[in-house]
Amino acid sequence: MAGMHRIKTLIIAICLILAGCSDPVLEQIAKQTPISEQRVAQLASALEQGQVRNAKLIRTYSQKLRQSKPELSDLIDEFEKDATTQGPMYKALLDRLNTVKNQPQMFSSNQAIYEELLNIYQAADPVLYSDALSDPLNVLADMSDGQLPRVNALSKAQSLQANNAQDFGVGEQLIGNPNYGQWQTGSNGMSFWAWYGMYAMMDNLFDYRRKRIYYNDWGRYRNYSYYNDYGRTRYSSPSQLRKQTDLDTRTRKSFASKGQKFTSAYSKSRTGSSSLSGQSKSAQSSAKRFASSSRKSSFAKKSSYSKSASFRNSRNTTSRSFRRGK
Repeated sequence: MAGMHRIKTLIIAICLILAGCSDPVLEQIAKQTPISEQRVAQLASALEQGQVRNAKLIRTYSQKLRQSKPELSDLIDEFEKDATTQGPMYKALLDRLNTVKNQPQMFSSNQAIYEELLNIYQAADPVLYSDALSDPLNVLADMSDGQLPRVNALSKAQSLQANNAQDFGVGEQLIGNPNYGQWQTGSNGMSFWAWYGMYAMMDNLFDYRRKRIYYNDWGRYRNYSYYNDYGRTRYSSPSQLRKQTDLDTRTRKSFASKGQKFTSAYSKSRTGSSSLSGQSKSAQSSAKRFASSSRKSSFAKKSSYSKSASFRNSRNTTSRSFRRGK
């Protein structure tokens, strides 16, 4: 199976190189495809060998939380998958890579394909991926009622105060992240957050805070999360970014029709990051360059990458001290 897969990849690369005689971008695609594919495979190996820092902490937190809150075991099991190749983030990278390789017609231009390959390559960096795992890791921390410290982020109280944010309950770091749920439109025309599969258990287990979370409220008063403030461009497919942009535009127009102003959920970065890697810090400038160039290309003849991927400088304080492994 592995041999056939390599042969298929080689054939695709050869075809692209031959076609690249008339389009230099195709030659870039042919070169970048196996490189991005190898990076994703290397990330899988790093996860399996316990070499991704926050993945290791997810396993540690999961074990401790099962002991203190056995009633949450089913939900903890689901979050523990994020430390493996069975987690939604890793599976999403594979899906995006397969779309590039097997459905190039889904992209409006060769440049859009090449940019997606670069994005996948960056997202699969084990250090950057570790930072992205801080969101599900910190959901586990919040589930512990403060017994386990947040990592790469300020405490919830500090972050809420700094951002004048609304508390959307346990799991709020994952709201807006298409790997864990989606925005659905109700009969009243308003969009609300709906969790995927097992993650919906949070609505039942933490119903002391739960009610429908509407996009217009979340967009204006959301708190910090790594995905929304650093990783949105890296850890979303072009189609997911298009949906986010379309929802934001519809909401803004709806408010305008009533003489009201809606500030985009992504118009500014929220305060709350702490001790992030150099890769995440430098991603701010690279994401801006990427967003600028990708405005010219679109997905499925319509969409473009996010115009302003929200990246910000990290802070130097954490909610509690915690000795971190490599």
